[in-house]
Amino acid sequence: MNPRPRVKICCIQSGEEARLAIECGAAALGLVSSMPSGPGVIDEATIAEIAAVVPPPVATFLLTSRCNADAIIEQQRRCRTSTLQLCDYVSLSVYGRLRAELPGIAIVQVIHVTGAEAVERAREVAPHVDALLLDSGDPRAPVKELGGTARVHDWGLSRRIRDEVSKPVFLAGGLTPENVPMAAQAVDPFALDVCSGVRTMNRLDERKLRRFFAAVARWHSTGEEADD
Repeated sequence: MNPRPRVKICCIQSGEEARLAIECGAAALGLVSSMPSGPGVIDEATIAEIAAVVPPPVATFLLTSRCNADAIIEQQRRCRTSTLQLCDYVSLSVYGRLRAELPGIAIVQVIHVTGAEAVERAREVAPHVDALLLDSGDPRAPVKELGGTARVHDWGLSRRIRDEVSKPVFLAGGLTPENVPMAAQAVDPFALDVCSGVRTMNRLDERKLRRFFAAVARWHSTGEEADD
């Protein structure tokens, strides 16, 4: 049996939410900086405050929409997270700059699974990053969608990416306590990433959060969905 998928709770808004997510079993926390659209944006000072008090080995992800290497480097140095999540596409040269200037900082590239072209992009990017995060955004939309859409994408395409790249894969996009067993079965990812599926009225919902973790645990042990 493969290891149980790790869980990243995204759109963390405060230290209180961070503590709740960690208590429930989160392996990583997503901290969203300025985005063209989507939920969960907090200011960089708050990101830095949260990142400073998250205990290892829980990873802190800075979600950035920036594409310029200098801008990304400067932002990470202000926020001081352990991981960069690049939510938009960048040129391949950017990865080299980030490696050189930010040693020890993990790099995760979001792949927006809009169609078969996402598989080729994942193959191209994978050698340059530590992991891929497969989401349901669309950077070609009139207002870029770089995450937080609450939409499910084609898990068959995500499974192809998972099978064809050698780097760990995070699965995001419309995951909930109800559908996460099916998603995990379909894709078999290294980790699951959830935001809207465990929130109510823009607040982290402890009941939904615990149901999500219970669903993942029960699926992993029995292949069944968790009870409410």
